[in-house]
Amino acid sequence: MKTKINWHWKKIEQMTTQELEKMFSLRQEVFIVEQNCPYADIDGKDSKAHHLLVWRGESLIAYLRVFESYHEYGDRASMGRVCVAGSARKYGIGKELVQKAIDFITENFPKKEIQIGAQFYLKDFYEKLGFDQISDIYDEDGIEHILMRR
Repeated sequence: MKTKINWHWKKIEQMTTQELEKMFSLRQEVFIVEQNCPYADIDGKDSKAHHLLVWRGESLIAYLRVFESYHEYGDRASMGRVCVAGSARKYGIGKELVQKAIDFITENFPKKEIQIGAQFYLKDFYEKLGFDQISDIYDEDGIEHILMRR
């Protein structure tokens, strides 16, 4: 990948209209279109999250959001909406994306455990980043998920 990659943490109120459009577009492309999973992406939680936007030039190529405390997981931190554009998947950006989120949580919320709801097929990916499965497989929007904790 020749073009420089830029990583930016932002709260939603710091994003421009164009950044918001690209964020929602990438999430829609990956989770709704690619995975053929119609679900309510705009869930009222973006205003409570820290957002990591990964740019190559003018293109948003990866994204995730982090919560200091995710109400469904008690007082644990969490990350979600982890996605990488299809054109950027062969460069290891997904691993770096999640590691940057782990580092952000560790630095900003040092006493917090991290709990996530992961798509089951990504179990090995998250285990390599220090997560352990803590639940049986469950269905979320027609896709197998598991809870994992680090």
